[in-house]
Amino acid sequence: MTDTSTIDPKDIPAQSQDSMPADEYKMDPAPDYTPRHPGSGKLSGKVALVTGGDSGIGRAVSVLFAREGAKVAIAYLDEDKDAEETKRLVEAEGSDAVLIKGDLGQKDHAVKAVEKTVEAFGGLNILINNAAQQWLDGGLDGIEEDELEKTISSNIKSYIYCAQAALEHLGEGDAIVNTSSVNAFHGHGALLAYSTTKGANLAFSRSLAASVVDRGIRVNAVAPGPIWTPFIPGTIPADKVEGFGSDVPMGRPGQPWEVATSYLFLASDDGSYFSGQTLHPNGGMVVGA
Repeated sequence: MTDTSTIDPKDIPAQSQDSMPADEYKMDPAPDYTPRHPGSGKLSGKVALVTGGDSGIGRAVSVLFAREGAKVAIAYLDEDKDAEETKRLVEAEGSDAVLIKGDLGQKDHAVKAVEKTVEAFGGLNILINNAAQQWLDGGLDGIEEDELEKTISSNIKSYIYCAQAALEHLGEGDAIVNTSSVNAFHGHGALLAYSTTKGANLAFSRSLAASVVDRGIRVNAVAPGPIWTPFIPGTIPADKVEGFGSDVPMGRPGQPWEVATSYLFLASDDGSYFSGQTLHPNGGMVVGA
């Protein structure tokens, strides 16, 4: 069995999935979401809404937050099997979870997702905007209109709509963390549309941080590098998945649990003097801040 605490790229076989978002339960090897340390109550009494919380980074964040004492609302598009497993994992940590299915790129559903979170748990303290989609476009001429619309809807509109709805409930000491990408900093010629939306996430994070800082609400971003999540077999041709992540300085892809700790830092009091900032779990790539 492959030791998935870290992955050797040679142990990733060729594979692909014909869906976006793709499914974690179909991946080989399975991504590693498991927190590495006992919880210390960093999020005790808090309520978090994690979009794209069914799998990948979102699952790792949901489980880690639960271990640290938060109740977790898991918003997802349509990956029911992955979402049910993440709910089970959150509850196994001794916390409570609620599943919220639907397209957050539709404003009415984003509003309902926040409302359902508040109804289930009595409030909201942390918004993790993490849901996203990507397609391999290969450059400007390869961008298809329908895929572009889906990318913008998932990666930009949902972040804005969820934040709009969440701000009615957030107060002093609460936090929003948005998922950007290393591609927002150094670009990616074969993921042009996706990289553009991740740049928008970065600008949104910095601008929103400036607009709500006087309310005591912190807004930050995380910009992951190559992480072993359903995005990879859902986007990259099967023969290119093999060896994924070998080109970064650490020579391997990251695991979701290695990224989740950045979200915990920014969402908890540990990150109380951070706003408008970005953390970079990317395997050693040096990018502009």
